Amino acid sequence: MSKGLMIVVDGSNGAGKTTVIKKLEEFLVGKKLDVVLTREPGGTSISEKVRDIILDKENSEMCDLTELLLFAASRAQHVQEKIIPAIENGSIVISDRFDAATISFQHYARGIDLELITKINDIAKAGFQPDMNIILDLPPEIGLERVHGRGDKLDRMEDEKMEFLANARNGYLEQAKASPDKFTVIDASKTKEEVAEEAISCLEELLTSNKLVNS
Repeated sequence: MSKGLMIVVDGSNGAGKTTVIKKLEEFLVGKKLDVVLTREPGGTSISEKVRDIILDKENSEMCDLTELLLFAASRAQHVQEKIIPAIENGSIVISDRFDAATISFQHYARGIDLELITKINDIAKAGFQPDMNIILDLPPEIGLERVHGRGDKLDRMEDEKMEFLANARNGYLEQAKASPDKFTVIDASKTKEEVAEEAISCLEELLTSNKLVNS
């Protein structure tokens, strides 16, 4: 059995990650491929409990290092319990956020040393790397308008200042520039159909290059 792949859908809040993930799942199911959907922080029972701590607005006193380590703890469990077994079973894993988010939010927005974040991330991932990061790029003010428009409440991370969210957005773009082979940036201000079409095209190219579908 061929090993599977992991695709991460990431980017600004309100950029349409949920919609894109659903469309990617539909595409993969249509190709008779097994799909595992997950998210970060979260994805397992233990990781979801850590997620609750991280995103709870009542935890306003949480220091930056604690936040970083909680993300890493959640990721370590996620990788070992869910992601690696799924890939070894030949599944295509689609995750709503992964390690690129930590670099964007904890380094570019929080200002934590990148070398420290990289070391902690490497420990949490135990050598694992996703195959592709699809970044849905959207100005944070537009993203928050969409979140408010859906009637959703903001979590602790979403409720940060606009400068923080703008810096995190820039972090994604900088990572994409540095690793164009692992990142694809999609303009999320386009229509849902256009964004989904670009994401599917990116996924299809990855599947073809890994001989999981015919070209």
